[in-house]
Parts: sequence; structure tokens; C-alpha cells
Amino acid sequence: MSKLLLKPDYIFESSWEVCNKVGGIYTVLSSRAKTLQNEMQDRVLFIGPDVWKENESPYFKEDKALFADWQWEAKEQGLMVRVGRWMVPGEPIAILVDFTPFYEKETVKSSAFMSKNEIYGWLWENYGVDSLHGYGDYDEASMFSYAAALVTESFYHHYLDLHQRVIYHANEWMCGLGALYINSKLPQIGTVFTTHATSIGRSIAGNQKPLYDYLFAYNGDQMADELNMQSKHSIEKQTALHVDCFTTVSDITANECKELLDKPVDVVLPNGFDNSFVPKGAAFTRKRKAARKRLLDVANALLGESLNDDTLIVSTSGRYEFRNKGIDVFVEAMNRLLRDRDLKKKVVAFIEVPGWVGEPRKDLQERLTSGQSFDTPLEVPQVTHWLHNMSHDNVLSMMKYYDMHNRKDEQVKVIFLPCYLDGKDGIVNMTYYDVVLGNDLCIYPSYYEPWGYTPLEAVAFKVPCVTTDLAGFGLWANKEFGHNGTITDGVKVIHRTDYNYSEVADAIKDTVAEFSTMTKKQVEECRKQADALSKKALWSEFIRYYHEAYDIALTKAAERMKK
Repeated sequence: MSKLLLKPDYIFESSWEVCNKVGGIYTVLSSRAKTLQNEMQDRVLFIGPDVWKENESPYFKEDKALFADWQWEAKEQGLMVRVGRWMVPGEPIAILVDFTPFYEKETVKSSAFMSKNEIYGWLWENYGVDSLHGYGDYDEASMFSYAAALVTESFYHHYLDLHQRVIYHANEWMCGLGALYINSKLPQIGTVFTTHATSIGRSIAGNQKPLYDYLFAYNGDQMADELNMQSKHSIEKQTALHVDCFTTVSDITANECKELLDKPVDVVLPNGFDNSFVPKGAAFTRKRKAARKRLLDVANALLGESLNDDTLIVSTSGRYEFRNKGIDVFVEAMNRLLRDRDLKKKVVAFIEVPGWVGEPRKDLQERLTSGQSFDTPLEVPQVTHWLHNMSHDNVLSMMKYYDMHNRKDEQVKVIFLPCYLDGKDGIVNMTYYDVVLGNDLCIYPSYYEPWGYTPLEAVAFKVPCVTTDLAGFGLWANKEFGHNGTITDGVKVIHRTDYNYSEVADAIKDTVAEFSTMTKKQVEECRKQADALSKKALWSEFIRYYHEAYDIALTKAAERMKK
């Protein structure tokens, strides 16, 4: 008989990306919020940084009446908080905290609070965390993390006591300090720490070093010294060692944690998806048509072409990590596809990663608004927006090196769309989720990808995709299939290593060529399989892993309080 899991009465979850859309963690938390909110009903509180000085966060709606007595008390204590709702499905409670007062002693309003140097001294004395080598965003993250812990402590003392089971969940090294503070000051609270990618693993991969073949031989502390990552690595490692439950998002990153942080994870928490906003029935068909039309209109105006709806639209997207996200191998594959005799359709390939955008192209805007057709390409027909660093951009440089100029007689055209697709980019003017619908095939050949939301999002919108077994999602898909995924499964999972770049490029090229030969019926079957797989990755399926993590943390906290 399986044991009954301990369930939390309250969850405090801190992340730099609460009401602050920066990267994939925003998607993790915001898509999971509805499932947790349904279970906890306003007893899950997300804590994020109040970085919105000039323009209000589009993701946050303040409510001064929520916990009004505590809000007043918190401000009396010197905590600058705003309470409201995170405007995502489920609309959970969010608390935004201004962490800037903690930088200097003079600005700290309460003698009970520490300033930056005092916090770092306390961290060193109690947990051996090296903050001396901190630079860049280390101070900012640490001050926020401390402020988030103080918010939790204040709220706890105002409303809660030992009768309630409470979880404090910290995301990424940026929130580690807060987890250690709670661990020390409120031992009755169970602490959970999730590293979505180890800082040192990402750094090794980003510095062109082979990560996987040598993982067993790397010493995390030594690599942190070599790569100037001592402080981030130190807070991450000590948090992993001291919290009640240490977690990560995939088996591949769990291995990384064991080798680089010297701490095996307690539970793997795979990233789920909330598909409530995926359009259904006629709305889906209408939106897919609109996306395809817009993407082809942009391509035709830029290239001076008349590509029709029979054109294969493929894309890659994500953060602009040229090697880690496999953008380099995507360009390589498209270049090889140019000369592939098995390709039976024209291909337009979009690279949708935010670069250093200057402005949307006026000449392209004029063509798009004119509604006319053109038979000559615009100057530099590879990019939709002018960049500040045109001559030093990785995508454009690689295309130039391979002489990829989107010529008239070429079957494959590659277009760099270097901006966040927020509906206001000036060219496409559609959101990412509306655009992804228009693809025939999405390609994410990641080298370093702890989970991989982009392929999961693609299949949720019924778009077959290509990923690798160095992505957590790719490994999970293989496990679900019981074999290496092929395109007929809806997800093609390419085997990737430190050194098989060329084979990966060929596998992508061959997959696109194979897809171009498929009948409508075969394509529909692929789309059906993609959709079916996405249903297995809904939060309703994956939330059970969180319950396991909460149980581990609450059990340890209960044991601690007995001593």
C-alpha cells in the first residue's frame, strides 16, 4: 500500500521570472500556476522582483485589498511590497517586492534586516557561500532572493503558525539565498530548490567545451574557478546541499547535478504544459491559415517571390544561444538542403530568436502595406529587422560564410526574424503562439537543453518537430515511445553527442526532405501523433512529481521540529 503524501497548506514560490517574462522559467511557472491554483485556491503565493519602475508589468494586476492588514504591516517593517494577481491562466496571487533598499545599510529601514555586505558575511559564516567573486547579476539576484525570504517570513508570522504545513520553493541559483535564509530562520518550513540548468554546465557548453563525454571527469568547483563562475556556482551548490528537497527538470540535468554540484537530485520535476489556450476546431484552422498567410506574405515581400501555400514552412526558435540551442546546426542543415535532390517542395525556414534589434525594416513594411506582389528581392533578403550588429551577428555571418543569399532559383530560403514575437514587432505583428501554428515542421537541434519548451509547445499546436536526445524533452519522448522518435511519431529525436555536429545536420536535412515527400494523409497522421504526445505532458499528468517533492520537504521539516 502506497503511503499518503504530506500536502502543503501554503506554498511560497520565488523566481526572478514571476510576472517578469525573461525565458523558459516564466513558461514553467505561469503554465503550472493554474493547476496549483485549482488545488490550493489562493494558498500558493508567487514572489517576484518589482522591477517595473517606468512601465507597469503587463502580467501583474495590483489589488490593495488582498491581505490588506499584512500589506500595511509589511510596509511598517520596511518591506516594499505590492500584492495582486499574476495575469496568467488561474490568476494566482503574486507578491512583487522592491529589493533595492538592501544594497546599502543606510537604506535598510529595519534594524532586523541585513544590508548586502552583512548578508554575504552571514552566508559565508553559515553556509560557506563565496560571494566575493560575484559580478553582473549576482548582487541583484541575491538582494531579490533575500527580500523574497523576508516577505515569506513576515507573511508567515502574521497569518500562520506550526499548525500549517508550509513549503518554500526557490527556482534557480538566483533564489538560493532565500531558501538558505528560510532553512535557517524558519526550520518548520519545508524547502524545495529547483535548478533548471546548472550555471556551470551551461557555462561549459557555452564556452565551446565538450560537456557530455567528459562530464564524469569535470570538477564543478575547479571549472567554476576556470570560467569565473565561483559565486553563482557556490550559492547553487550550497543551496542544493542544504535544502530539504533538491530537484531539477530532466534526467539529463540530474546527471549534471550529480557530477558538477556533487549532489544527486531527490526528484526530477519534468516541465508540463497547459493547453487551455490552444485553439480548438474551426478557430484552430482559421488561426493556422492566418499564420501561414502572414509568414508567406513576409517571405514574399522580402524575397520578391510568389511562394504559395504548398511551400513547407519550417522554423527554429528560442533564446539566442548560437551553439547551445543548435542554431548553428540548423543553418548548416538548411545550407545542405539547398543541394538535396530528394527535396520535393520549396522551403522557407525562419530563425525566430531575439537578436540585438535596431528597428523593423521600413522597406519591408512598405511592401507589406502596399498589398502588391514584387519580383525583385530587397537588399539583404535574409533578415526582417535591422540589427545594431549586422556585421557581427552569428546567424548572418554564418549565412554569409556559406554564401546563402536566398537567390531566386534556390529551393530553400532562410529568413532571420530576430525579435520577440509579442504581436508588436513591426513586421509579423503576431504573437509566438499564433505564429507557431503556421509551421509544417519545427526544428530544435539543441546541444544544451535541460528540458526544452519549444518542442513541447510545437507538438501542443499539432506541429511535428525535430529535437535531440541532449534535450530533456527529447529523452522523455524517447521513453514514452519506447524507441528513438521518428518523424512519423510526431517527434523526431536525433542522437546528439559532443562531436557529431555533421551527422545531426544531415539528419535534419534528410528529415525535411522526407517530410516534403509525404502525402496529406501521412502529414495529418504525424500531426495527430504530435498532438497525442503533447497530452501526456500536461501539468495534470506531471503535477504528481511536485507532490512527491513537497512530501519529501515536509517530512524532513517535521522530523527537524521533533528534535
